[in-house]
Amino acid sequence: MTEASKRIWGWWMFDWANQPYNILLLTFIFAPYFTSYVAPDPVSGQAMWGWMLAISGLLTAFFAPILGAIADNSGHKRLWIVLWSALYMAGAWALWWAEPGADQATILFILVAFAVGMVGLEYGIVFTNAILPTLGKRDDLGRISGTGWALGYIGGLVSLAVMLLLLAENDDGVTLLGNAPIFGLDPEMREGTRAVGPFSALWYIVFVIPFFLWVKEPPTPQKAKGAVKRGLTELKETLRALPGRKSLFAYLGSSMIYRDGLNGIYAFGGIYAAGVLGWSVVQIGVFGILAAAVGAVGCWLGGKLDSRLGPKPVIICAILILIVVCTIIISTDRTMVLFMPVAEDSNLPDIVFYFCGALIGVGGGSLQAASRTMMVRQADPERMTEGFGLYALSGKVLSFVAPGLIALATTITDSQRLGVTPLIGLFAVGLVLLLWVKPEGEPEFQCAPQPSP
Repeated sequence: MTEASKRIWGWWMFDWANQPYNILLLTFIFAPYFTSYVAPDPVSGQAMWGWMLAISGLLTAFFAPILGAIADNSGHKRLWIVLWSALYMAGAWALWWAEPGADQATILFILVAFAVGMVGLEYGIVFTNAILPTLGKRDDLGRISGTGWALGYIGGLVSLAVMLLLLAENDDGVTLLGNAPIFGLDPEMREGTRAVGPFSALWYIVFVIPFFLWVKEPPTPQKAKGAVKRGLTELKETLRALPGRKSLFAYLGSSMIYRDGLNGIYAFGGIYAAGVLGWSVVQIGVFGILAAAVGAVGCWLGGKLDSRLGPKPVIICAILILIVVCTIIISTDRTMVLFMPVAEDSNLPDIVFYFCGALIGVGGGSLQAASRTMMVRQADPERMTEGFGLYALSGKVLSFVAPGLIALATTITDSQRLGVTPLIGLFAVGLVLLLWVKPEGEPEFQCAPQPSP
């Protein structure tokens, strides 16, 4: 294997390593467990979860571009990634203490721990995404990004299968195999399900090793002295010039809104299935397996299309798919499908929601993979980490909107189903803003040389 191939595989392994936080913790295992068993009731649990995600998103939004600008001037991105990895692992491990029926102090501790892990995850992604343009030629980046996201989905699929088969118990105290959780974990205290936190941390520790071994940073001039001041000064200049760079400005605005909608689906999909359809953790896990399996194929194909057609058509198609998904979700519960009544014992709502899971996998994965290659085309090649810091800022500065709107709508309507309605509007606005985005980015950066590995 050549050094260039090793760098690409090492970069891909970061996607594989961090995926359990999204698949297991944020979407399919821990979030629905928290709202159904740890929180006082599912409705208040969904509201608390929404406010926690909003606050952690604001923290990411405020510091990401600042840290990115500093990193571009000081170098040593991998040392920063070590710090973010520590936050990721500490936050994930602490979720073990989320016992059923926890008191208010423990609930607060769990929410803070989850937020710490989320901040570590998001900052790590900012710094590793900034390495993407050094991995290949401009026309190859869509394929590289899409394949990385596909491998991430496969990693999430494998980790989810392990959880469901060996650890996560249903209400009868057995796993998907019909056995008690391994290692003698107590099913009455939901220790198998709670093990998802330490499991995610250990998964990350093992599979992030190739990234640190193989992904060497391109040689950069030593910039240790004055890096903070210089980084902040250049960030200020970038922000001042941003309105004049219309394509980048429009793209940051568009991605800010549609990624917030996507995060809303990921954060509340499993919670919705538990509260509205009455699914167990194991059923939600099977839903996650389907979404990850189909999503891996969708990401791979999306990456191929990205390299051939560019990222913009892929982004548009993915958003349209997600609008369809949201429309189906808000029109389906145990009593109806697409607003049409069904029998009380009908399995049709479950089948429809599994179908939505497949669409979420295809649309969400290809959207995220194409979005980061689009950012490479829009950003200044000399300020790539700062660019992805702005990308994180745009993704997080309004990250409180989707969770906040869902929390607010859920509180006002006292309905989990109606609570997710605002997501449709977010996707629609993001789609409209894409009209002002140039597929190849700003003219002065289209022919800029790529950094060599």
